[in-house]
Amino acid sequence: MMAMGKTRRLMSLVLCGAAVTAALAVPSAQAAPAEQRERGHRPAWELTDTGTDARFRGLAAVSRDDAWAAGSKGTVLRTADGGRHWRDVSPPGAADLEFRDIEAFDRRRAVVLAIGEGEASRVLRTDDGGATWTESFRNSDSRAFYDCLTFFDSRNGLAMSDPVDGKFRILSTSDGGRNWKVLPDAGMPAARPGEAGFAASGQCLVSSGAKDVWLATGGADTARVLHSGDRGLTWSETASPIPAGDPARGVFGLAFRDRTHGIAVGGDYRADQASPDAAAVTGNGGRTWRTATTAPPAYRSGVAWLPHSRSVALAVGPTGTDLTLDGGRTWRTVDTGSYDTVNCAADGGCWAAGEKGRVARLG
Repeated sequence: MMAMGKTRRLMSLVLCGAAVTAALAVPSAQAAPAEQRERGHRPAWELTDTGTDARFRGLAAVSRDDAWAAGSKGTVLRTADGGRHWRDVSPPGAADLEFRDIEAFDRRRAVVLAIGEGEASRVLRTDDGGATWTESFRNSDSRAFYDCLTFFDSRNGLAMSDPVDGKFRILSTSDGGRNWKVLPDAGMPAARPGEAGFAASGQCLVSSGAKDVWLATGGADTARVLHSGDRGLTWSETASPIPAGDPARGVFGLAFRDRTHGIAVGGDYRADQASPDAAAVTGNGGRTWRTATTAPPAYRSGVAWLPHSRSVALAVGPTGTDLTLDGGRTWRTVDTGSYDTVNCAADGGCWAAGEKGRVARLG
């Protein structure tokens, strides 16, 4: 448990209202009454002017000042001043690509993933803040469709494709995304009929620590979460309670604050369909999942833990943002703006991005 003063400073960066800041600083053994937690704790998204109508499903928060966004029409933007100004650093000739995930190590180094069948799936890397880009991977297998990527550190990372020959395909890099290789699939469980990943928020493949990584699925009879503790060589599988049974349903986003505590969000992305039980939590690394007692009211595609917090997280989707103060067990809608993905930096800077060029920072 952190010192009370440090917790107050961290929470004041990301939540509005002194009452909640103080409540979150109270050790769990002396938790504040529920009515105290309910007063004045709405996070406030501050929309920024990106100057584009691209849809951003890829987002990398480096700090409160620095962030990257990647989206449709081959668009990549970067800010170094908290969103007051955005610089278009899109790779040349990328207008036909759909960027759905971006991982940034700092304000100069980033790796971006384009999705699609065959050669539409590509990985590009920059070392100079987007001034120049190098294509480091282009998919040559027409059966593969890459959805998400994640990094354990600045050198080691993975990318995942929908099943090929009955199993999810995993790419690996050990040099920061400069080179990639397909990992053997002997340790990957067989995919179920219709199963795939959702390239909706850059969070269908997430990692925590040096070796642990989780993969989210949907589209089959059961929405699963797969876990690897050895950087993608061997995997275990667990059924999640998030509804599936349709190509539009499943787990869309994952977030782990450490190697044991995780949140899954999803539902049915069709606007005219209900999404009950759209969130679940685990306290054992994904071996078992429990449905949220009070789930978000609709489909959610992105989720993020607030840094240095053991209990606070945000979930986003086209109909709003939800906040949990108890590790994902209960959720409360705090904003009705449309966002597809959310990401937080170590200094407490949280960002969200979505349709029509929407990128916001949490004030």
